[in-house]
Amino acid sequence: MRTLISQSQLEAGVRDLAAQLNRQYDSRPLTVLGVLTGSVVLMADLIRQLEMPLRVGVLQARSYRGEATTSGELVVNIDLMPAVEGREVLLLDDIFDTGRTLDELVRRMHECGAASVRSMVLLTKVGRCEVDYRPDYSAFDIPNEFVVGYGLDYDDHYRNLPFVAALDPEEIAAGAQ
Repeated sequence: MRTLISQSQLEAGVRDLAAQLNRQYDSRPLTVLGVLTGSVVLMADLIRQLEMPLRVGVLQARSYRGEATTSGELVVNIDLMPAVEGREVLLLDDIFDTGRTLDELVRRMHECGAASVRSMVLLTKVGRCEVDYRPDYSAFDIPNEFVVGYGLDYDDHYRNLPFVAALDPEEIAAGAQ
């Protein structure tokens, strides 16, 4: 495991993201929706620094592959999400990889009647995007490596690390824990 982004760098990155949002939205109400489960650490740190009136919620988005579904189709559960009709929405996710998740979620928020939809990610993997959509805010660009920590996991491990680290292919093959 190799540290890519230290705890102090993460704290500074989140402060910068919060400052951008505070300038952008000023005192206008904002609905922040975290994509479960990876965004919960970022969301907790971010919303405590926001100065505008907030409504906070979560939604689930999963790509299913394997025996039941081979297409990698995105399955979205918005049951936990507050109503977004007529509201300014910020989608918050841990990582922007292929872009398919955020691309679909932005479309869904518009279908739900959101007045505006923006997206924010902690990490953007360079060179991996498969769609035209790009997040409105991103704290860090990272190489195309498997990363864990600060909400990101490998097989439900490492979410609680206070930094972001790359797992080496050998660690992944060995089932790193």
